[in-house]
Amino acid sequence: MLNNLLEKQYGIQMDEELRVGPYHACRTQGQIYLFVPVDGFAEDELLELEMLADHLARNGEKYSSTFLKTKDGQQMSEWENRKYCVLKNEYVQNRKISRFGRKLAKFHYRGRSVAFSVNKLSRIGQWKQLWEARLDQMEKVWNELLFTQPDNEFERMFLESFPYYMGIAENAIQYLVDAELDDDPTMMDSGTISHIRFTDHTWGNSYYIKNPFDWVFDHSSRDLAEWTREKYFHNIKTYEPDLKKFLADYQSVTPLSSFSWRLYYARILFPLHYFTCIETYYGTQSEQEKILLEERLNKFLQQSDDHERFLGRFFDFAEVPVLKMNIPLVDWLKK
Repeated sequence: MLNNLLEKQYGIQMDEELRVGPYHACRTQGQIYLFVPVDGFAEDELLELEMLADHLARNGEKYSSTFLKTKDGQQMSEWENRKYCVLKNEYVQNRKISRFGRKLAKFHYRGRSVAFSVNKLSRIGQWKQLWEARLDQMEKVWNELLFTQPDNEFERMFLESFPYYMGIAENAIQYLVDAELDDDPTMMDSGTISHIRFTDHTWGNSYYIKNPFDWVFDHSSRDLAEWTREKYFHNIKTYEPDLKKFLADYQSVTPLSSFSWRLYYARILFPLHYFTCIETYYGTQSEQEKILLEERLNKFLQQSDDHERFLGRFFDFAEVPVLKMNIPLVDWLKK
């Protein structure tokens, strides 16, 4: 199917069909093409993604995908009642990334020099309202369940744990508000190309590819915090050496300002892991996925003391000069 799309609408013949992450892909003449379904995307959103991809390519971000135009010069193509964009990757490398933090810092550095306004993809200054909306929505669900008998173990855990996580979320929102009121951003705190949820796997498990459909325009601390969150929960006993190296490598290119550290901390303080687990459970119809999410929630609750210690010790093991930078601590967290 996709080889017909590529040949008829783009004039390219496929040599080999592949799978790259969630996408169908192909390799031809040493280049890799990704087929990205875009039915839910607005045209101006796709245009911004294309402009960001072109910006990075012009500024030396070698493994960043670019948008391939159809033979008619169109950004999108239609095939069998679906809309697709095709992403082209001229440089192909089997994925073995060293000095991950350094590469992310260079990516952010190039992303900061965007000279056009980004509207649809921008999350700059929106964390507070987005977090409050998620908290309000979850509180509404919790209130509806409060005076009913729990249907299952997941609901029982949710009913008992939500007040605790609501308190942490409110702490994170207040910490963010205080940072935005009390601290002054530096040049390095301007918006940059960031990722919706950046982890060790975002740039690929088999091929080293930076995909525009993973991007938003935001403060760089978003990526640092999400990488940190995933690394911590992947293994709560062994995350520290990797995190120290990641931060040292990142700061060898771009040292973090006090404002960056405060946004970084606000974001890891916000219990996104908990919110995502609850939201996914109530959004899925799959019984198998619900069983996995129940196990995950139980694990989070069992680890809550350790998680408090992680948050309480964060600035110490990250070697942040909190007194010199006048960075406030959250007093109730354990060390």
